[in-house]
Amino acid sequence: MNFSESDNQKINIENSSISLYIKREDLLHPFISGNKFRKLKYNLIQAKKENKDTLLTFGGAFSNHILAVAAAGNANGFKTIGLIRGEELEAKIDDNPTLKKAQDFGMNFEFISREKYREKNSFDFKEHIKEKFGDVYVIPEGGTNDLAVKGCEEILSQEDEKFDYVCCSVGTGGTVSGIINCSKSSQQVLGFPALKGDFLREDIRSFVTKSNWDLVTEYHFEGYGKVSIELIQFINEFNQKYKIPLDPIYTGKMVFGVLDMIDKNYFPEHSKILMIHTGGLQGVDGMNKKLKQKKQLQININD
Repeated sequence: MNFSESDNQKINIENSSISLYIKREDLLHPFISGNKFRKLKYNLIQAKKENKDTLLTFGGAFSNHILAVAAAGNANGFKTIGLIRGEELEAKIDDNPTLKKAQDFGMNFEFISREKYREKNSFDFKEHIKEKFGDVYVIPEGGTNDLAVKGCEEILSQEDEKFDYVCCSVGTGGTVSGIINCSKSSQQVLGFPALKGDFLREDIRSFVTKSNWDLVTEYHFEGYGKVSIELIQFINEFNQKYKIPLDPIYTGKMVFGVLDMIDKNYFPEHSKILMIHTGGLQGVDGMNKKLKQKKQLQININD
C-alpha cells in the first residue's frame, strides 16, 4: 500500500522559506497503525506461507507492537500470544488500555519477569518457546526483522522524491532502515531515537547499505517513555493548530526536534522536509493515566 502526495499534510511555518510536510501514516488503521502496519505486512504473508496458525511476540505494558499484532492476528485468522515484560502486570490488565484491547482481540498473555525477559533472544529461551507453545511464528519485540524493513521500504512514494530531508522517529530501527533503503541518494534521512544512547547505529547498519542518513540524538527527553511538561504542551498546541494528534513516545519528540532544528537554522533555506507520522496514538490513554496519577498536564489528541 503506497501513499500519494495528497496524504502528506502541509505544516505552515511563519517567516520561513522551509517547506514542511507530515506523512499521515497514523491514518492507515486504528490499531495496526503507521509503521506497525508496514512491519507486519510481509511477516503475515510469510506466516501464512509457512502454514503457521499462531503469532507470538514480545512487548511491555503499553506496547504499540503488542496491540498491533493482536489486531492483525484477529483480522487475518491467526491466534496470538504476547510475552509481556513484568509479572506484576498480570493482575492489572483491566487497568491497562493497551493490554485490555489486545486481550479483546483474542491475544493470550504470558507475563514474565524483567530478568527473564532480557534472555528472550537466547538459545535456551527460544527452545523454551518451542517446547511450551509449539510451531508458532515468532515476531521480535518491536517487529523489526528483514521482512519488517521490506514493508517499511513502501512508506515513501514516487511523489516523495522531491523532498530534501525525510525525518522519522526511531525505536528498534526497522522503520528508518526501510526509509533509508527506499530513499534517493539526493535525500538525507534523519532518525530521531526515542531511547538514550547511540547504539542504534549498528542495528540500522545491519539493514542498510546507503550512507545518506544520520541520527539526531538530542530529542529523547531523557529516554524511552519519558515526557516533560514542555513536550506535552507542544503536542497539545500542535494538535490544536494543525489538527494532527501526536504520540508522546515517538512522533511527538521527532516533530518537536524538527521544528526546533528549523528555529536553529539547521536546514538550508528553501529545504523541503517530510516528517513521517508512525502512529502510536493508542498509547496516549496509558500515558494519560500515569500523568493523571501524578496530577500533571495530560495529552489531548482529540480535535
